[in-house]
Amino acid sequence: MKHQKRVMAVHDLSCFGKCSLTTAIPIISAAGVETVALPTAVLSTHTGGFTGYTFRDLTEDIPAIARHWKSLSLHFDAIYTGYLGSFEQLEIVSKVIDSFRCKDTLIYMDPVMADRGRLYPSFRLDFPEGMAKLCEKADIILPNLTEAAFLVGEPYREGPYSKKYIEGLLRRLAALGPKKIVLTGVWDEPEHLGCAVYDAESNCVGYAMGKWIEGSYHGTGDVFASALLGALMNGMPLLQSAQKAVDFTVGSIRRTRTAGTDVRFGVNFEAGLPGYIRSLGL
Repeated sequence: MKHQKRVMAVHDLSCFGKCSLTTAIPIISAAGVETVALPTAVLSTHTGGFTGYTFRDLTEDIPAIARHWKSLSLHFDAIYTGYLGSFEQLEIVSKVIDSFRCKDTLIYMDPVMADRGRLYPSFRLDFPEGMAKLCEKADIILPNLTEAAFLVGEPYREGPYSKKYIEGLLRRLAALGPKKIVLTGVWDEPEHLGCAVYDAESNCVGYAMGKWIEGSYHGTGDVFASALLGALMNGMPLLQSAQKAVDFTVGSIRRTRTAGTDVRFGVNFEAGLPGYIRSLGL
């Protein structure tokens, strides 16, 4: 049997609402990859549409967890970062990456901080500058259009988006340091929504698109990013991995819409896991 790969997932744990670690762990595990959780905070629910949720910050716990793992000589094939709630966490996670990064370790960052033209309420206006600095360490980053604009210090633009704009933005993001970019929320006509993929070393751009489904669904960014990473860990090229992630995410949204589930509760990705596993050839 081949060596089982291992991913460190640095995200918050929202106990209800299917996002962050509660999507990353099952999806990446379904791809046959050991998924090790490094929680940045624990919440009773995610913060989108819920009130009265509990929140416990775990910033002080992260270095101790990392030191213990280091004492065990753990090796990670990828480090996958998501929601980081403060400048202090940015600095700590930067040190964790330095401590565990090896020649073959993929540094994979979802710079979670904004959507629909605005920073999330918990972030200060100078937070994107700190996130951009952390992204210098990444091999791959996966911003949405809003996060991309903040990272490069430009005003957010509403769609539809021309290929000229998207491809210029991809190259400006690559100038931050990462060799590969996956830009989500890309569309040039109302019926299709997906992502643009850029490899700075080959200067190649590709698109992975799916059918747009009406509505806004929490946690889909985490579903997409986790499915993409699972495919990458199975040796698939980036563009092919992105298309599999788009297809998996669209299917999850479609099932949720058909069932009429409260959109705050997250999407039904679980029913799509058998098909996802087959698509990876496992």
